[in-house]
Parts: sequence; structure tokens; C-alpha cells
Amino acid sequence: MTTSNRIRWGILGAARVNERLLPAIVEASNSRLVAIASRRPGAADETLRKYAPGLSGVTVHATPEALLQDADVQAVYLPMANHEHAEWALRAIRAGKHVLIEKPMALRVEDIDAIARAASAAKVTVMEGFMYRFHPQHARVREILDSGLIGEIRAINAHYSFMMRPARLYRLALDVSAGGGAMWDIGPYAIHSARLWFDTPPKAVTALAKYVESGADISTSGILDFGDGRHARFDVSFECSRQSEYTIIGTKGGIKCHAAWQLPGDTPFVSWWTDDGQNHTEQLPVANHFTLEIEHFSDCILNGTAPLLTLDDARENCRVINAVLESAGTGKAVLLR
Repeated sequence: MTTSNRIRWGILGAARVNERLLPAIVEASNSRLVAIASRRPGAADETLRKYAPGLSGVTVHATPEALLQDADVQAVYLPMANHEHAEWALRAIRAGKHVLIEKPMALRVEDIDAIARAASAAKVTVMEGFMYRFHPQHARVREILDSGLIGEIRAINAHYSFMMRPARLYRLALDVSAGGGAMWDIGPYAIHSARLWFDTPPKAVTALAKYVESGADISTSGILDFGDGRHARFDVSFECSRQSEYTIIGTKGGIKCHAAWQLPGDTPFVSWWTDDGQNHTEQLPVANHFTLEIEHFSDCILNGTAPLLTLDDARENCRVINAVLESAGTGKAVLLR
């Protein structure tokens, strides 16, 4: 593929997620990493050496502002702290860059509306970075659902967690209002993967949480009411062993995705069963959803097509997360209108 058919990427920060995203940009068939920036002295250089040793032709900028002024950069990946996403997304858009924003896109629905307006005015592509959505295992789940094997969906259970380690304690440093805690960190996956399979938005939320001294939640659980007796139960936690699974229960059977967080080289499995005695576990091909996400976003820019994950989808996920936090904070159910 020629250089003109590759999107030139810059990374707006040296966050830990670069362990997966930086190699994905390098490996993507339609992308090229040309720049990286960090406000921490030496962090961008270190990140580049650690995750792309030997890669040449990458400009290291001392500030994010400098990267946004780099005319060679067409698209930026934004992995900054949650409370900074909206501000820097708007800065990148105003600089004429396409933006892949690590989830959550923003902490407020109003900020996502502002991002949508700015992106439309600048004619740039913007997407929320839910890498899991690009793994083929979820397409297989959709095929099983569409086949009618498990009947009508009545319930979804989503579980996402990992044990908090010292290197990740920064996730608990801020109050939930500033984007700290489990709900803003891994909660977006739980809400997104619960919403994905129902054809209507939730009508109400009931939730509870355990908080640490900073005001960040270390665990949150709840129920999304989709009406007509259809519910999604979710829990997210930094106090449980690693899991990233969802189960869909229908009127005739069920489907389980065993690991939404697939690491490169992991073998995915999807299980399904029916009330008439069928019971299967399918082993699916290995895929790197980080690379697939980058290739998809780059394709959208190259071809002028809309991303799989829309700004309306990001808006709805943000709306539901805020309702979850409100319910957990007040101890009352929250109606969604």
C-alpha cells in the first residue's frame, strides 16, 4: 500500500493503553505512526522505544499542542485522562485532525454534543474508542441472535473487573464527577455491551456503589430497565479477578461471550445453548481488535464513510453512565427520558 493510502497518525499522550494501541497503529495496513507527544519529559520517547523498538520516522513532540500543529499528522489517538477527553478532542478537531477518543468520549452529554458540532463544521471524523466492538466474535453473537436460536432477548448480564494494582491507583485518585473510579474506567464497556443487543434505549437505572476516600467508586453494580420486563444487570469492579464477559438470555436459550477484552494471540470462545438440548462452545479465529479498530477508523477517513460507532451511540452511553452514577449516589432509581 502506498503512503498516500495510509493515514498518518499522532498519539496525544503516553498513557498505559499505548501498550496495545501504539503497536496496532504500526501494524495496521492502512496507517502509519508519524508522531507522539507527552507533557511528561521523556515519556513519549520511552513509550516509543518500549512499544515500537526500531521504528523510525516518528516525530516526538514535547507538548500535545505541538503535535496538533504538526501538519504531517492527519488523525490523532487521544488517550489522556477521562476528564481531559472533551477539551483535547475539541482542540484536535479545531486543528483539522480526525480523532479517535479513548472511551469514555466525554463525561457530559453536552460535551459530546459540542464535539459533534465541531466535527461537522470541520468535516473531520470522530469516534469513541471501544476496541472490543471490532472483534469478529461479536459478529458471531449477532449471527446466532439473528438465527432465532435463543428466541427473544429478555435479559443480559455484563461483568467487567480486574484487581487494582499499585501502578493503576491513579484510576482512583479523582472523584466520579471528575472521571475517576471503576464506572468511568471499565463501566463504559459494561453499559455499551449491555445496550448493544437491545433494540431500544433503557428507560430507567438502579445502581449501588462502594466508594474510596477520594470519592471514586471502586465497584458499582446495577440494573438497566429496557421496559416490558427486559433488563440488563451489570457489575464493574477493581476488587474482583479479571473478567470481561456478557451473557444474553432469550426465551429459548442463551449466548455467552467469555472474554470481550481479547489480548493479541488470545483464542476467543462463544457458547450458546437452547432449551431443546443444544449446547455448543465455538472456538473462533484469533484477531487483534486494536488493529481492526485502527484499520476501520483509517478506512472511514480514506473513503469518507461513517464509523461503526456513531456520536449518537457515544452520547447514549454517556447519558446512561451518568444516570448510573446519579442512582448510586442518591440511592434512588433514575428515569431516563
